[in-house]
Amino acid sequence: MSKQKTLKSEFSVAGKGLHTGVFANLTAKSAPENHGIVFCRVDLPEKPLIPALAEFVAQTSRGTVLKSGEAAISTVEHLLSALYAAGIDNCLIEIDAPEVPILDGSAKFFVEKIKQAGCVLQDEDKNYFTVTEKMVFYSEDKQSSITILPDNEFSVQVLIAYDSKVLNNQYAILDSMDKYAEQIAPCRTFVFVRELEPLLKANLIKGGDLENAIVVNDSVVNKEELKRIADLMNQPCPEENTFGYINTNLLFDNEPARHKLLDLIGDFSLIGRPLKGRIIASHPGHKVNTAFALQLRKEIKKYDVFVPAINLNDKPIMDINKIKQLLPHRYPFLLVDKVFEIGESHIVAVKNVTYNELHFMGHFPDEPVMPGVLQIEALAQTMGIWMLNSVDDPSTYSTYFLRIDNVRFRQKVVPGDVMIMRTHLLTPIKRGIAAIKGYIFVNGNIATEAEMMAQIAKTK
Repeated sequence: MSKQKTLKSEFSVAGKGLHTGVFANLTAKSAPENHGIVFCRVDLPEKPLIPALAEFVAQTSRGTVLKSGEAAISTVEHLLSALYAAGIDNCLIEIDAPEVPILDGSAKFFVEKIKQAGCVLQDEDKNYFTVTEKMVFYSEDKQSSITILPDNEFSVQVLIAYDSKVLNNQYAILDSMDKYAEQIAPCRTFVFVRELEPLLKANLIKGGDLENAIVVNDSVVNKEELKRIADLMNQPCPEENTFGYINTNLLFDNEPARHKLLDLIGDFSLIGRPLKGRIIASHPGHKVNTAFALQLRKEIKKYDVFVPAINLNDKPIMDINKIKQLLPHRYPFLLVDKVFEIGESHIVAVKNVTYNELHFMGHFPDEPVMPGVLQIEALAQTMGIWMLNSVDDPSTYSTYFLRIDNVRFRQKVVPGDVMIMRTHLLTPIKRGIAAIKGYIFVNGNIATEAEMMAQIAKTK
């Protein structure tokens, strides 16, 4: 198995954001195993963290924007593409602005910085997502599609097509990451002259100029109109009726297609792990890229959930008497019997389901089934134990439900079952509020899962 990888030393870049125009200082640092790629907005109070995962995608208009709470970071795709190509699994990216510097509109400088910083192997194995069957994803308008196929390695093919006399059909392929630095990383983002004013009106490309994007002119525009658009961007006015790439020569005949491939790699890195498979994308874009990445994240989660490896014959960390010292619940509403694990952000507990419990009298007399709401309550009490165990005087605190989302009841829980419950934090606790994911396992299978939000508050 390949080992996880992080940076050997940190690196920094600085520059303006393409869309915000705000100057940013960015520093990428090494991170421990299983940390993943995480952005940190050091310019904001409490320095919020934003994981580079598909579920945090908030916007995809001309770039990928990640958001956690009120903190956001935009145009992340070029940096993420370079990190993915280098095999970096774990990295903390500190930035003091809302957008990653655009630099020259490619990933070239990020690749160079990563090479200078060096990489180091870590103890943990890489956690690959291996494609085992063909999967196809279409955009909502059916104009774009992405197909992934089983393969022993990672490779990408991209086809783009525009209604343009200058930039029509182009094709690009990357069959080995060894070629990324030379053939893909230098390829720059591009924009059509006819798109410039609508983008400006949409409050975008404030930091765009002739140095960080290929500008494509494929329509007749008179001198006055060209000058007006150039003035809006504070850029020199090109010659009238100049068709083609007006500000630069292409590095490759298919540089735009290669840049779309670069973007796709950055967006697909949001599945949170390296991929073994072949990607074939027709007219890709940030919206369809990240939507498919989110679907893959959901597929991954199905197979990432394992029954906690506990021995029910072992002595528990907490028995019922210790649990009663933490939780205020009592008969008939105390729904946790033992605790077997407590980690930095998770807890594993057990409830033995018996026919003597009062709810089975009415739910249902001839077919006793544990009510789903009580299963969720048991998960909440499990996390409540973790939260109350983390404060100095738990008797002065209580925990309260704020929200329940994405509940799934996958099989019945009946008398005689042993519910093994695992709950963990999705994000660090802030202001006493915790986002939680919980699972109930019965006979080796997931019986129930739910996402919850709870608050710990002082009551005395």
